[in-house]
Amino acid sequence: MPTERDEISPLVGQVVVVDTATTFLYVGALKEWQEHFVILTDVDAHDTAEGRSGKEMYALEARRNGHQRNRREVCIRKSLVVSLSRLEDVIAY
Repeated sequence: MPTERDEISPLVGQVVVVDTATTFLYVGALKEWQEHFVILTDVDAHDTAEGRSGKEMYALEARRNGHQRNRREVCIRKSLVVSLSRLEDVIAY
């Protein structure tokens, strides 16, 4: 039976979008999937409460224009993760 880590391992090294149960959205390269944390590198940590676009629009803009890196590395508590997907899988609706 595959473990959570086995299922996530194909995404390691790829640029992903991590949506959280907060106003923050993260775009960066998946470095590690740990027991309690998701580790990203070269990260755009974006607080959607400070901008005019919602999470979906921001992810789409990052897909079209590339993400603006403002952190070298970020540790995100897994209990806050709502979804994780490859940035290249973000599509316009």
